[in-house]
Amino acid sequence: MTDSYPPTSAISIVRARQHLDVPEALRADVHQLGELLGRVLIETGGQDLLTDVEQLRGLTIAAYENEDSEAFEKAEKLVDGFTAARAEQVARAFTCYFHLVNLAEERHRVRVLLEREPDADGDVASSFTATMDALVSELGEDGAQAMLDGLEFRPVLTAHPTEARRRAVASSIRRIGELVAENDDPRLGSSARVEIKRQLLGEINTLYRTAPLRSTRPTPLDEVRTAMNIFDQTLFQTVPEVYRLIDDRLTGKAAGTLPPKSHAFVHFGSWIGADRDGNPNVTAKITRQAAEIQSEHVLLGLEHAASRVGRTLTLDAGDTPPSADLLALWQRQRGLADELTNEIATRSPNEPHRRVVLMIAERIAATRRRNADLAYAVPQELLDDLRIVQSSLVDAGDVRNAYGEVQTLIWQVETFGFHLAELEVRQHSKVHRQALAELDAGASHSEMTDEVLDVFRTIGILQDRYGVDAARRYVISFTQSTEDIANVYRLARYAYGTATPPVLDVVPLFETFADLHAAPQILDEMIRLPEVAARLEQTGRRLEVMLGYSDSSKDVGPVSATLTLYDAQDEIVKWAESNDIVLTLFHGRGGALGRGGGPANEAVMSQPPGSVEGRFKLTEQGEVIFAQYGNPTIAVRHLEQIASATLLASSPSNGRLNDSAATQFADMAKAMDDSSRERFYELVHADGFAPWFAQVTPQEEIGLLPLGSRPARRGLSVESLEDLRAIPWVFSWSQARINLAGWFGLGTALESVGDAEQVKKAYAEWPLFTTMIDNVQMSLAKTDARIAARYLALGGRDELAKLVLDEMELTRKWSRIASGSDDLLDNRPVLQRAVRLRSPYVDALSLLQLRALRFLRSTDTSEAENALDEARRLLLLSVNGVAAGLQNTG
Repeated sequence: MTDSYPPTSAISIVRARQHLDVPEALRADVHQLGELLGRVLIETGGQDLLTDVEQLRGLTIAAYENEDSEAFEKAEKLVDGFTAARAEQVARAFTCYFHLVNLAEERHRVRVLLEREPDADGDVASSFTATMDALVSELGEDGAQAMLDGLEFRPVLTAHPTEARRRAVASSIRRIGELVAENDDPRLGSSARVEIKRQLLGEINTLYRTAPLRSTRPTPLDEVRTAMNIFDQTLFQTVPEVYRLIDDRLTGKAAGTLPPKSHAFVHFGSWIGADRDGNPNVTAKITRQAAEIQSEHVLLGLEHAASRVGRTLTLDAGDTPPSADLLALWQRQRGLADELTNEIATRSPNEPHRRVVLMIAERIAATRRRNADLAYAVPQELLDDLRIVQSSLVDAGDVRNAYGEVQTLIWQVETFGFHLAELEVRQHSKVHRQALAELDAGASHSEMTDEVLDVFRTIGILQDRYGVDAARRYVISFTQSTEDIANVYRLARYAYGTATPPVLDVVPLFETFADLHAAPQILDEMIRLPEVAARLEQTGRRLEVMLGYSDSSKDVGPVSATLTLYDAQDEIVKWAESNDIVLTLFHGRGGALGRGGGPANEAVMSQPPGSVEGRFKLTEQGEVIFAQYGNPTIAVRHLEQIASATLLASSPSNGRLNDSAATQFADMAKAMDDSSRERFYELVHADGFAPWFAQVTPQEEIGLLPLGSRPARRGLSVESLEDLRAIPWVFSWSQARINLAGWFGLGTALESVGDAEQVKKAYAEWPLFTTMIDNVQMSLAKTDARIAARYLALGGRDELAKLVLDEMELTRKWSRIASGSDDLLDNRPVLQRAVRLRSPYVDALSLLQLRALRFLRSTDTSEAENALDEARRLLLLSVNGVAAGLQNTG
């Protein structure tokens, strides 16, 4: 795992890899971490373990770099010769190495961001100042500010099983990351660095010795608590930092002395503990508990923040006199708790602003403890008090405190409220129909129906306790008719009887090819439902529509799904405009490219005109949550990029660009749609495809991994793909190093166009096509045809294996033609370098996985159960490692 221990045969390979141009700081981190891992391997398994690891590493590097078939066969033979115990040790070593490399790359990304001057990259799509300059140039000062005022970004955290790491492993990695960051300090002396190295060795030892696989499947509440780690570590402080950064860049030298130009435009949603579609572990009780956990965390954060602000406002009344409103607020506070306010007044003599804010902190604490006498009823009451403090400071001439920490606290309340993230309930339309059939029949109903009704009662409880914004969205999976939407309101009435049901904003989710095409007609009927019409009047005709990327791709293939989703959005936007609807499109994107993944800031720029309008909402899940929000510096950059892209995507010029390209390349899009879908159907509709898929990928075994609380299937066997979730569909193909869900059909689509110059022109002028090609290249770069062929051979269907491999080669060819590059990702050198550095190591894990899979596929039940268990364990360990190496699982 370190260049300090290469076997002789690998030295030339290590040197040959210098052309990848790894930055020196990153190289140093990887070298040190790899060296320490090598020492740990010797200490835990002896020199022989390290020798085996290094020999496999040298062979896979040679096989990858030089396309050396002899080295590849030697690597395969070496893996097959390992004992079961040695194979497991080697798998764990490579997995541990990936965790360390991921950490080093994250640290280097932070290093680059910290060294970069604001807006130095000149990239309008990611630099906020440049973005606003472009908008001012196009729309004028007032138009640009109006667009900023309407900006909304709503990331929705989901608990789909796309995070393969145990929490203990993640904690260990975090501790190592903190030490690597500490070691970056140029002021450290040699003795301090020696001590950091000692601690790193201890932590890497712990990481390697920690069992990488969970022993039990996490509960929904475990998933909630995992998400809370991100909130506690980064989001609570980071989100207002983004607002501050934007305000600073817009106001320049006057920053911090003027009313902010940036508002609280980020609002988090969460499906964790609320999404019950196919997950029997999520109940009404779980949803209530999830809300309680979230509220506890955010109120504790607000309490500490208010206490900190209060302690710093040591402003003498003589120099900073209180306003009449502030004095009146203090009197109201005294009326709530005379003894407590007397104590605060004693500690804050002649410091009226300090004592008011300290009392605000006490009221937040009382809200958390549910002390009705002192608690705030709703977040707006807290905001009203904070704005009185802010106005008093401004009137007294202390604008820096007013628009400094007090403003930060206001932003935090506006962003998170008392609920932190809105819990969005999701349920399958079929469940609603089944429950209503029982209720309409008037007979005693099932436990399932009782649970469905209890969910609506829970929504009402959460709204009463935390405010309407805590839980008002209800997403309907597989919305196929207006009746599916009306059913939600009928169920709410059943749940409440003569009482008033809670506020509901029903969000139809259109997922399949047919449903996406039917969406405008369904929506047209939806807004005529009395409950929807009434809600539109209350909200200024705001309506949300969700689009499913995962199932549409599994339904018709990635190319046709991409084109269909664009057309569906375009039609929905036109429908919204004709009905005076303020539309928000909710993008159900996954982390993997086969599920609509890829850089979100690039994706938003290629949307149809009118589909963004300053509002961008999407699901964030699994490893994406930790990658985007786990580190404060990266989180700030991500949010700034999203804000910039959302604003630019809403500009008239970007709308004209996308509209013109869609018109210009309409015939090409039609040809691509038809031919790619036909090719996809040729594969997935082939006789026996589903069981073949289960044979050539570890799809069945993935179901054994306790990744998340949700089952991998909605109940059907592998004889049918209809109910196989999109996550294991994508995950399985990526594990087999095929990534089929991200690219299959594009080669045939472009071959049907047949005009290389037309394809190049489309890449240069059609944003949707550019994004598609770039994403396909990212997906293809992580494939390996030699390894893929070995997985495909497990199914005994040569014709299907050939179909997949032929399409892979055809797609490689045409994607390079489109981008005008000699190799995949030539236009993304940093990503290309990362993929090339990792691929040989992923190959080593893939060979270990193939060893296990071959045994499981070729062994009958007469084999000793112990041998089967060893093979399953090796397979699951390799799944974990490949996920870490590829950095996307589902």
